[in-house]
This record gives sequence, structure tokens and C-alpha cells, in this order.
Amino acid sequence: MSALALPWFVLATTGSPTRAGIVAFVEMLPYVLAAAAGGPLIDRIGGRRFSVGADAVSALAIAAVPLLHDRIGFGGLLVLVGVAGGLRGFSDTAKEAMFPRVAERSQVEMTRAAGLQDGLHRMATLLGAPAGGALIAVLDAPTVLLFDAATFAVSALLVLLLVRVPPPAEAADEPYLPALRAGLAFVRGNPLVMAIVVMLFATNLFDAAYNSVLLPLWATLIGSPVVLGLASASLGLGAVLGNIVFTAYAPRAPRWALFTFGFLVGGAPRFLVTGLSDEFWLLYAVSFVAGLGVAAINPILGAVSYERVPPHMMARVQGVATAVSWAGIPLGGLLGGSLAGVVGVHAALLVLGVLYLAVTLVPLFRPVWRELDVRPAAPADSPRVAEQPVP
Repeated sequence: MSALALPWFVLATTGSPTRAGIVAFVEMLPYVLAAAAGGPLIDRIGGRRFSVGADAVSALAIAAVPLLHDRIGFGGLLVLVGVAGGLRGFSDTAKEAMFPRVAERSQVEMTRAAGLQDGLHRMATLLGAPAGGALIAVLDAPTVLLFDAATFAVSALLVLLLVRVPPPAEAADEPYLPALRAGLAFVRGNPLVMAIVVMLFATNLFDAAYNSVLLPLWATLIGSPVVLGLASASLGLGAVLGNIVFTAYAPRAPRWALFTFGFLVGGAPRFLVTGLSDEFWLLYAVSFVAGLGVAAINPILGAVSYERVPPHMMARVQGVATAVSWAGIPLGGLLGGSLAGVVGVHAALLVLGVLYLAVTLVPLFRPVWRELDVRPAAPADSPRVAEQPVP
């Protein structure tokens, strides 16, 4: 909901698209920095405490935006949005660090657990945007921001009451800087994790260029901004349906094949179809199929991370990986706008589509990606269900 309510609120109160873009940047930059820098602290103090505290303070920061904006001015608004973005970076990293131990205690196979988690994320996105738009139309953006603040309070309360995951004993006395360097060293020293981070940086770069600049420009050329919402809905619907099927068969799913096929179907075709055609119905169809393809990607990557990263290093490794892979997002808008200004929208879509295809073909040729199919056996005292590698 806040993805619509916050920019709408800024536009309604300032009338400036430039300021709306500044607010979006100020929200995301602290998120990335907090994800990278907060990992060692989360590993040491515990994900549960960080999650509850960050969500509780986020509720106050988000609520302060509509309640205090006329007193604090645009500079004060930027401070509140930056604080909220940084707190969300801490909170999301803390939840990611807790998740594998929660799944083990629940005796759910890790790939299936990651599939359930990703499916709920995609369902929230699919439902949240229409709900936010409807509430803004019926009420107003400040009221929707207050609803959003309430969801942070509910999240803090749920984790406080229902989650019981103590911090790993190994991280109790580890100094901050050595712990941060250990997270960086783990990412650089693990070939599969490093390959994943590099690929996500590139694909996030291209996706950001597509979603934030090129697709809106393409929709403007054919005269229908409604295309943006319908294209997003088509992708989201395909992703939710694909996630349901994947989660059902997750323990036996061939990870490498699904990951490779999913990126080939879910990435470049969206660029190429908009670069070669102005038919919006074709975009909807390709976006739906792309959603089916990408449904398995996040659960597979999540399961691989949860299985390979030691519990006492989970937050710092996840934080470093998130910071690096998400660094392509703010750069993508600059790339898309610059390229479209030089060669035009259609040519820019084709260029980035070809580059996207080249990146997603890499798992076919680099042997390290075959390690996606290797499921490490669980220790004898662990409730995790061990699975045999799938040919």
C-alpha cells in the first residue's frame, strides 16, 4: 500500500514529481545501507529483538509523515522517510536471518518453506497495490499511510508473541568489524553465492530500467497508462499461480533446470516483445508467462542461502548479498533513461533485452550453477528433512 500512498502523498502535498523521486531515493538508500551494515549486530543481538524494535519504531515514523508534514517541511519529511527506510532494512534482514531456524523448528523442507515465504510476499504485492489504490480513492493518501503504520505495529506484535528463536551462541561475543568482514569474505569465497549476487545485480539493473523508465515510456507512446497496472497484475498473477505449483513439488523440484528456465522465460522476453511490438495484449500474455517462470527463482535462491550460510552468519551474509544485488536498482533508472534518450525507447528495450538474455544464459555454461541441485544433508540432531540431489 505504501508503494502507492507515499508518492501519491508527496505529489498531493508538494505537486512536484522531482520531489517524489527524491523521496523514493531517500527511502531506498538507507534500506540498502542498513541491510549491509546491520547484519553483524543482528547476528549478535538476535533477529527477533531487531525485528520487533525496528517495526515498532517504523510504525511511529510512518505515522508521523501524515501527522507532522505541515510542521516539519520537506526536509523533515525526508528525514522521516529515510529513518523508515533504514528501519525496514534492519527489519527485513532480521526476518531473513530468523527464517531458516523457524523453518527447521517447524520441520518443513527448506525449499518448500522458501516457496511458501515467497508466495506470501508475491500475494501481498498482488493484493496490496489494488487495495492501496482503492483506499486512496475512497479515503486519501494520509489515511492510507496511517493504515500502513498500523501494519508495522501488527508485525512487531506478531513476532513478539509468536516467534521464539534465540540468537546463535557462536555470534554472542564477536566484534562488529571482524563480523562484517567475515560476511563479505563468505560471499566472495563461496562461488555459488557470489555468482548469484552478481547475476541479481545485473537482472535488478535491467528490471529497474524496464519498470521505472522504459515501460512507462512505452505505455505513453501507445497512449494508455493503464497498461502499466495490467502488465504488473499479469506478471503478479502468473507468479502467484506458479508459486502454488512450485511449492507443492518443491522437495523434488530440479532447482537448476527451473532456475535457468525461469530466468530465460521471465526476463528478456518482456523487453523484446515491447521493443518489437506495440500490441499491449501481447505484453499481458508474455508478462503472465514470465510470472509463471520467475515463480521458482526466489524460493530456490532462498533455500540455497538458508542451507549454505551458517546460522550465526545469516544476517551479515544476507545483508551483504542484499546490498550488492539491490545496488543495481537505483542505477537501472539512470541507465534506462540515458539509453532511451540516445537511441529511443524501442531500441533501448531491444538492447537491454539482448543483454538480459546473455546474462541469463550463463547458468547453462558455468558448472558452478549446477550446485543448485545439491541439497546438503541435515545434521543428525536437526529436524530438517534431508533430500537427495535431483538429477
